[in-house]
Amino acid sequence: MRILFAGTPQVAVASLNHLHAAGFDIAAVLTRPDAPLGRKRVLTPSPVAARAEELGLPLIKSSKITDDVTEQLQALNLDAAAIVAFGGLVPQAALSVPRHGWINLHFSLLPNWRGAAPVQHSIIHGDDITGAVTFQLETGLDTGPVFGQVTEVVNELDTAGVMLERLSESGSMLLVQTLQALDAGRAVAVPQTGSHTYAPKITDVDAQLDFSRPATEIRRRAHGTTPFPGAWSAVGEQRYKFGPLRERRDVTDLASGELRIVPGKQPTVLIGTATWALEPTQIQPPGKKMMNASDWARGMLAQGTEVSFA
Repeated sequence: MRILFAGTPQVAVASLNHLHAAGFDIAAVLTRPDAPLGRKRVLTPSPVAARAEELGLPLIKSSKITDDVTEQLQALNLDAAAIVAFGGLVPQAALSVPRHGWINLHFSLLPNWRGAAPVQHSIIHGDDITGAVTFQLETGLDTGPVFGQVTEVVNELDTAGVMLERLSESGSMLLVQTLQALDAGRAVAVPQTGSHTYAPKITDVDAQLDFSRPATEIRRRAHGTTPFPGAWSAVGEQRYKFGPLRERRDVTDLASGELRIVPGKQPTVLIGTATWALEPTQIQPPGKKMMNASDWARGMLAQGTEVSFA
């Protein structure tokens, strides 16, 4: 089966690897152009572009699927196109190029969480189960019929980054199975039914923690915005970022935003909320790297410094 692979970020690399290992004839890889990264703003290939180069696959780099790109695709004699987090819309003219159309791997259980940040919103809104689906791409936003799905349990300490890593693996195997079934004439796509929800792009504002809210709500917001853009709270003009948070239902005597450091060989950090305390596992103080919360607490105790997130 001759296919195009379209994708850009790290979460799409597993799918490219599995499709290549499964023996698909990957005619080309479509990805977004090199982007400036780091303090020096060095132009850097996307993770998918870097992996495609390692595999010796032809590359098409474009931020949009233009008429010129569509002409390039028409010349490839494609049976299907597999798309995973490409980062751009596919116009109707391009959708009709492959014989079997475009098969999208989307990291949610459609029709829930259509859009750019499904896993993040799934965690923020407290879903116990999330997953990934393969579906026939249409011009509508994630509206096409579904071929198959995989599910994953969301554990208390799972962040969006952790869930996406797991789903990128299980989802990539689903994508391989879907394309194999399509090639064999066995694939059946079922229309989406029921109500739907949307998952717009996550912003820095979404990642701000308000410790006057209930602990479970704060934990979900923190985990849904980790690692990007990163959960944070301000102390004056300074920002503190947080890694995963544990709920401490046994600690209810702290005011909202009040910080307590429990001394010991591995000091514990506790922050009060509207319900019970939260225990950060990692903290990034202003101007420093993310560190274990116990190491930060040890330094705070040595300095005799006090901080409040109220």
